[in-house]
Amino acid sequence: MEQIPALTPTPLRPRMPRAPAEDVRLSVGFILARRFTLCAFANFVDVLRLAADEGDRSRPILCRWTVLSDDMDAVASSCGITVQPKERLGDPTRFDYIVVIGGLMEDTKTLRAPYVRFLHEAAQKGVPLVGVCTGAFLLHQAGLLDGYRCCVSWFHHADFLEQFEGLNPVTDQIFVVDRDRLTCSGGASSAHLAAFLVDRHVGRAQASKSLHIMIIDEALQAEKPQPGITMDFKTRDPIVLRALLLMQQNIDAPFSVAEVARRIGHSKRQLERHFRNALNTSPQAAFLSIRLSLAHHLIRTSDKSISQIAVDCGFCDSSHLSRMFRRRFGDTPLSMRQTAAA
Repeated sequence: MEQIPALTPTPLRPRMPRAPAEDVRLSVGFILARRFTLCAFANFVDVLRLAADEGDRSRPILCRWTVLSDDMDAVASSCGITVQPKERLGDPTRFDYIVVIGGLMEDTKTLRAPYVRFLHEAAQKGVPLVGVCTGAFLLHQAGLLDGYRCCVSWFHHADFLEQFEGLNPVTDQIFVVDRDRLTCSGGASSAHLAAFLVDRHVGRAQASKSLHIMIIDEALQAEKPQPGITMDFKTRDPIVLRALLLMQQNIDAPFSVAEVARRIGHSKRQLERHFRNALNTSPQAAFLSIRLSLAHHLIRTSDKSISQIAVDCGFCDSSHLSRMFRRRFGDTPLSMRQTAAA
């Protein structure tokens, strides 16, 4: 796997005046997109909160965080819960990082002009920028990711390829650090990216403490793969990627190829041609491969019965699964499980 370029340590930026007793080591400003993803924001903030103080007292001693705004209006998340900003945009150099939390795809058109100007000023003054969830889309739309690798959720990879050019989206890692741009796929990965920053600026013990209190076993490195489409398939064809995503979302109740084509707005013949050109296989074979790959994973890592795995992976019964499994892997599910156990 390609190595992630290291984030070169940079001195802390000038900050707003503080009382002498303060010992802030990590200061983060958040920009929340319209209908932002609350989970991604909350995970990131809670890692900072728990690392900032002893126990679970939530005092912003070692870490400081705040939500920024140009108009101070409350921002609604995708689930309807609103967050009230606490500071106006101002001077970006009072923060060590500016974090953009993205939202629903249909709402990621552009950030308003004051935010774009603020982010450009931050970039010009050397403040690293962070895109969380679809925040990577917003940074790119602002012209701030040209020449950078960026992390995109496997769920949005096809959308990214359709809308943007000139970037190298990474969908097989939970976050990417490329010089002074950091991006992550959202959800739980935002906690791991926040822990990476806490580890760097505050200390590994504080990063581990935060994750443990959040019932996260350990910090994951950037290279940890995202859950998503089986990595047997490598393509940038947006039609094929959208079809693969639809297949993956319906493993337990497989669609016909005609139905997959209809749902993504193409004909069966068009879909088959794209699969042949992109992957040198058929949609039927690709769908079967996805289902068998999941079955293989469950057989080796779970305690589910073979019958239940067959149902979960869209096979008629355990006999059907066994026949297809032997053709693909040269062994039956039961025999493979017994070998793994031994």
